[in-house]
Amino acid sequence: MKPIQYYSLLVMGTFAAPMTSFSFFSCSTVLVLPHTSVGITRDRSLGRRSFRSRIRTGVASLYLHLLSIMAEEEKREVFDANDAALLVKELRGHFKLGKTKSYEWRVAQLKGISEMIVEKEKEIIMALQQDLSKPETEAFVSEILLTKSSCELALKSLQSWMNPEKVKTSIMTFPSSAEVVSEPLGVVLIISTWNYPFSLSIEPVIGAIAAGNAVVLKPSEVASAMSKLLADLLPQYLDKMTIRVVEGSVPETTALLEQKWDKIFYTGNGRVGRIVMAAAAKHLTPVVLELGGKCPAVVDSDVDIQVTARRIIAGKWACNNGQACISVDHIITSKDFAPKLIDALRTELERSFGKDPMQSKDISRIVNLHHFRRLTKLLDEDGISSKIVLGGQTDEQDLKIAPTILLDVPEDSLLMTEEIFGPLLPIVTVDALEGSFDLILSKPKPLAACLFSNDEELQKKFIENISAGGITINDAVLHLTVPGLPFGGVGDSGMGAYHGKFSFDTFSHKKAVLHRSFTGDSTLRYPPYETRYLSVLKALMNRNFLRVILVASGLSKP
Repeated sequence: MKPIQYYSLLVMGTFAAPMTSFSFFSCSTVLVLPHTSVGITRDRSLGRRSFRSRIRTGVASLYLHLLSIMAEEEKREVFDANDAALLVKELRGHFKLGKTKSYEWRVAQLKGISEMIVEKEKEIIMALQQDLSKPETEAFVSEILLTKSSCELALKSLQSWMNPEKVKTSIMTFPSSAEVVSEPLGVVLIISTWNYPFSLSIEPVIGAIAAGNAVVLKPSEVASAMSKLLADLLPQYLDKMTIRVVEGSVPETTALLEQKWDKIFYTGNGRVGRIVMAAAAKHLTPVVLELGGKCPAVVDSDVDIQVTARRIIAGKWACNNGQACISVDHIITSKDFAPKLIDALRTELERSFGKDPMQSKDISRIVNLHHFRRLTKLLDEDGISSKIVLGGQTDEQDLKIAPTILLDVPEDSLLMTEEIFGPLLPIVTVDALEGSFDLILSKPKPLAACLFSNDEELQKKFIENISAGGITINDAVLHLTVPGLPFGGVGDSGMGAYHGKFSFDTFSHKKAVLHRSFTGDSTLRYPPYETRYLSVLKALMNRNFLRVILVASGLSKP
């Protein structure tokens, strides 16, 4: 216990003590504090009441002084804008030395991440279980395996990613050569989220390091166990001079956002995304926003219904119990097919999580009480409970909500207007499946959309007409596991993309470089302009290269 805390307890104990205990002050009593002292002395010429009054006055004065000291101490401990500014200044200093730009430094950091994942796998899994009760297998696949694969890909491909990309030149610059050089942006801020607190923290860090940047990672305070673990582990495995972790909540994030960064990468919800973007705009800082939205799954009647049900379960409840930005938010299917789909989902849910899913160890809990109550509020809205066809059980003490399916909830209900981000799954029915397009297009563009159908023409129309961050045909969420595909949103679901080389590109500036020698110089481009110069330009525009040569060489009149 800190001394200041001890003093506080002492004073509070004095206030609570019975009056008879004040016989303790029969002699002078002095409590010495840092930079001050407060004394209470018994003057025997005073009556007991006067003495008690002096005691109360002295103790009250002492207590107020203690509160002032405690406030100053707490104020000093908070990571504020001055601390953030100093941090950015230090990182810029190290970046300017060129330390992060070398291939060797980048490889060393990526190897450090790979070693950390292997050596601290148990600790990572334990933190995920503590924060979310995430099943070990699910945690291994979504947080350990995918992140390790991303790191290995970066190590394998880094040299080719760093190499300049040769591009063709035009006749206007002949003779010449050109290339695109990828250079690091500088000092970047990564603000991660709580639902996949390891992978969504480390995945963008991999891209930022591969591109040669200095990095500040701000983990989510909601996943407190993982936040602490990352703060402990990264300095052990990575260069602590150029890669930092800042823990905290709103004050710390606000302090970081007040600074000028070379890029901000944020994963979370749209409300905070707007705050991040507004803060970045003050410094003209580019941003990547990985947000979410209401991700639809359209189900045709010609599908393998058992496989479809399993894949929807995998893309909903096996994705952190629906607490994932790309998990299936709602299903759209035909009125005739809906009962069959519900029956198939009921059967496969029991196979996956047992007769009582509230007792299953293969499904995550809700992250905290705030989100639990947010989700139960969706169920408590007027007219919603009668739409539940499966599930609906809740346990506030254990923060558990059973997989819940609802049929044809009102279009203006919270379930259909807000991102659910949990185990509730509305099914919306339409007369004809093509009607699903209008329903999807009436809402903001989602981060992901999927279609289950064997109809190739319908698949083609879906891809052409539905705008989403990513689309999966006959499965859900799996597109994010393909390193050659960009992962990111569009419109309200975000901006920018990463994964694989897209992560490297996101944290790089693509610098255009043109090389020329001093030979082959033509006077045509310099004033005073000759008539033949205009003739050459027109011939170039018409791709009449023979005339270009003839006019330029003087063999033909302009």
